[in-house]
Amino acid sequence: MSAPNSTPSGTTPVHHRAAVAPRVFWPAAIVVLAFTVYAIVFRGLAARQAKALQDNVIGGFGWYYIVLVTLFVVFAIWLGLSRFGGITLGEDGERPQYSMGAWLSMLFAAGMGIGLVFWGVAEPLFHYEDPRPGVGETPAQRADAAMVQTFLHWGVHPWAIYVVVGLAIAYSIHRKGRPVSIRWSLEPLVGDRIRGWRGDVIDIVAVIGTVFGVATSLGLGVLQISAGLNFQGWLDEPGKGLQVVLIIAVTALATVSVATGVDKGIKLLSQANMGVAGLVLLYVLIAGPTLFIVNDLVQNIGTYIQQLPKISLYTGATEGPTGTSWTNQWTVFYWGWWISWAPFVGVFIARISRGRTVREFVAGVLLVPTVLTFVWFAVFGGAGLHREMFGGGGLVGPDGPDRDSALFALLDTLPGGSITAGLAILVIVLFFVTSADSGALVVNMLSSGGNPEPPTWSRAFWTCAQGAVAIALLVASGTGTQALTTLQTVAILIALPFSVVMLAMCAALVRTFRAERG
Repeated sequence: MSAPNSTPSGTTPVHHRAAVAPRVFWPAAIVVLAFTVYAIVFRGLAARQAKALQDNVIGGFGWYYIVLVTLFVVFAIWLGLSRFGGITLGEDGERPQYSMGAWLSMLFAAGMGIGLVFWGVAEPLFHYEDPRPGVGETPAQRADAAMVQTFLHWGVHPWAIYVVVGLAIAYSIHRKGRPVSIRWSLEPLVGDRIRGWRGDVIDIVAVIGTVFGVATSLGLGVLQISAGLNFQGWLDEPGKGLQVVLIIAVTALATVSVATGVDKGIKLLSQANMGVAGLVLLYVLIAGPTLFIVNDLVQNIGTYIQQLPKISLYTGATEGPTGTSWTNQWTVFYWGWWISWAPFVGVFIARISRGRTVREFVAGVLLVPTVLTFVWFAVFGGAGLHREMFGGGGLVGPDGPDRDSALFALLDTLPGGSITAGLAILVIVLFFVTSADSGALVVNMLSSGGNPEPPTWSRAFWTCAQGAVAIALLVASGTGTQALTTLQTVAILIALPFSVVMLAMCAALVRTFRAERG
């Protein structure tokens, strides 16, 4: 085994201080620019083509995604419990680079924090109003199934995806001394050939997927902020102009944060973010139906554990086209989305995990965020379900829940809703900033040859690029979100080839761990 932080004999050291890696930076930048222009100029055609591709991928490979992500859960748990769990992601005996609280705050905020705010109230209501085929018809049965289905989409499965990618990269950069890049996680399988075009393609795909994913989140996220401002009556029908200003503001904050580095901007912002989010959660728990929320959390965790093997592999086949369509629309869509985010989140988690053991990494990434996620959905989703089942309703309209304003509609039913709505908007903004700055840092590291501390100008470039893509597609979408949705669809399509890379990562991890223990 090569010593930590060393370069294999007979190979050329990688120059970490390169501003850009031309074979990654320029192809990725050109593809991002070209597709953005295409999605704007040929908006309708691009949307139809992306939709057709998505239908074919999800329709034909739904079973593959379901089996694959379940295998990742089993693989992650096995790694954590195996004899490899004591391997340090760094030099033997090295202490973690960040405290447990800072580490968990950063990985949680980058991993899915903004999604929890966006879907915390809306998704359980969607599943309650339009349940998975085969679920019982009584309100109690639909409510139980809604929470368990939400737990499936946001629980151990997505975090297992991040474990696979993050652990493979963390081992290669902290234990083997390789640059911060996805390609090096496959070195145990392909050897020195990973320095060539194969590695370039992997990193290019990761850069494109990250930029598209973060840009989509920026664009769709400002819709929730503007919906909240409109719902509270603070602004009347905010239009594209305000949304563009919001993206510019978030991009500016993210630029400042990413320029100051992980140790200052990103870490402090993530910790502040978790603090404010915790305040909002605590308020809803106390001001809302507290006893119902606590009881429902305990009950739903029990049902989730009991049904996990069954719902993990549910494809909807026995329910006919209705069942498979529902599963493809929700579960398979989520698995593709999480895999498309895996390069971004995996690289970022790897970057901040130096000094952790494999067992600490798996437990921290797989279990702690899952528990926090369950608590979040139990509080917000449970309060929403209680309102619909036992309260005055009003959260579900004739066309179902409004995903953009569901959170603010719930807060409006509680005392002091306006103040809490302001805090909720602050949480959304902070989560956007942490996603944008960590995404820009990841893209920057990948496009600079794996430099863990890339130059400030390129950090600012990629942060602004993400914001510019979001603005261009949001404006081009007219009164809707067609161009943004097209970008999101393409990001999910990237998940199919990257899933093969993830399988190779699993094989590479097993091979290199066995070699080390041997």
